[in-house]
Amino acid sequence: MSDTDRGDPVGPSDRAGDIGDFGEFVDGLDYPMFVVTASRPDSGEPSGCLVGFASQCSIDPPRFLVCVSVANHTHAVAEAARTLAVHALNARQHPLAALFGEETGDLTDKFAHCAWTEGPDGVPLLTECPHRFVGRVLHTVALGDHTGFVLEPLEAAGRGTKERPRLLMLADVRDLEPGHSS
Repeated sequence: MSDTDRGDPVGPSDRAGDIGDFGEFVDGLDYPMFVVTASRPDSGEPSGCLVGFASQCSIDPPRFLVCVSVANHTHAVAEAARTLAVHALNARQHPLAALFGEETGDLTDKFAHCAWTEGPDGVPLLTECPHRFVGRVLHTVALGDHTGFVLEPLEAAGRGTKERPRLLMLADVRDLEPGHSS
């Protein structure tokens, strides 16, 4: 079956059906939360946001898909960037999740409120998040109200300890109010 036989994969379906339980289905799922950071190539302006839609999408070659809401300030910066950094948050990093999830770069310099260093291509690396990687943007794909960025890992750092701390999950941040409405 070709893609044309499947209909528009990102547009609304023309099939009638009851998707009423879909919201209940996804409400029952839990995802790890990440902070994605980028730097505007022309000015070096750092930007970052909290994301929950992300996953490894290939083993060989290694690839990772991270999805950024088109409503986020970070979206335009990420689209212009050649590299992005993906930071895994542990369960104790709720305040960092709140900073990058509730504040918007349109109004707040988030990076004035956290420690960071400059990584490859000027991408901000959050000091509090040793479990991270920097990836080169290979492809972008429109995914409804998000854009998917397919990343090729360039450099990665582990957790910083031998113990494996529990990751911060979607269920842990349900109390946050988004900086931008979707």
